[in-house]
Amino acid sequence: MANIRQLDKRRKSVRNIRKITRTMELIATARFKKAMDRAAAATDYTKRITQIVQDLANSGTSVSHPLLLAHDTVKAVDILVLTANRGLCGGYNGSLVRVAAQRRSEIQEQADAGQTSVSGKRGISAFRYAGIPIEKTYTQFDDQPSFDEVAKIADELIYRFVSGQVDRVDVAYTRFISSSKQVPVVETLLPFAGLDVSSNTATQGTATQSTDQEKKVRDDYEFLPNASAILQEVVPASFRARLFKCFLDAAVSEQIARMVAMKSATENAGDIIKGLSRTYNRARQSKITQEIMEIIGGVEALG
Repeated sequence: MANIRQLDKRRKSVRNIRKITRTMELIATARFKKAMDRAAAATDYTKRITQIVQDLANSGTSVSHPLLLAHDTVKAVDILVLTANRGLCGGYNGSLVRVAAQRRSEIQEQADAGQTSVSGKRGISAFRYAGIPIEKTYTQFDDQPSFDEVAKIADELIYRFVSGQVDRVDVAYTRFISSSKQVPVVETLLPFAGLDVSSNTATQGTATQSTDQEKKVRDDYEFLPNASAILQEVVPASFRARLFKCFLDAAVSEQIARMVAMKSATENAGDIIKGLSRTYNRARQSKITQEIMEIIGGVEALG
């Protein structure tokens, strides 16, 4: 027969856990809404500043920037991994660490691993447990990352790329697509991907199209003092904005993962409480029945 006191004690314990998980779910929901608003605002800004860089590069002027030019050979690659400082968020950290470790293995097959930087205590612990060396660690970022802190990391990556210490910079993070879909990805931020930079070796077939586009850009923009000077300022700013967007996406995805995990934990705790309550009631009823039978037996013995 189950011990009634132990069952009641365990049921109270699960109820306390359910209160905690429910509270964490509500906190994650509130933080998710704030983080999503920041990410949505940063998305529009990042798209616009990237479009400006593309327009400047296609302006027809002889402008260039080191961040727009791919190196001839890829000998070293830096990788930055954005994980969480805390757990209790389902498979958020584990999925991201696996994707980052896989990319690092692919990099080692073709080039040097370069510098591995990890943001978040969970990622740091996972990489050290796997025996992967880490050169830089960051633990100051939470659900509301600061742009100034991210800009410092961006400037360091820019310096390493421009000085030739690395030929590519990859960032592993969880991309926020919608509230129901977040995907761990590894994105190449340097050199700039997706920019249609004009080349001096363009074929004759695209010359007319390029000329029309350059004329349109010159009509839309007025460069003061000149396009080259503006490009020198806008391109690094665009990279900082893109890296900051990665941090914001990671923050939003973390809160969604924690919200879903805590909701599932709360529901599971409720199911356990129901099962324990049924077992407790059966044990209590059985004990009451046994005591009644003992009383009846005692009365019959005395009679």
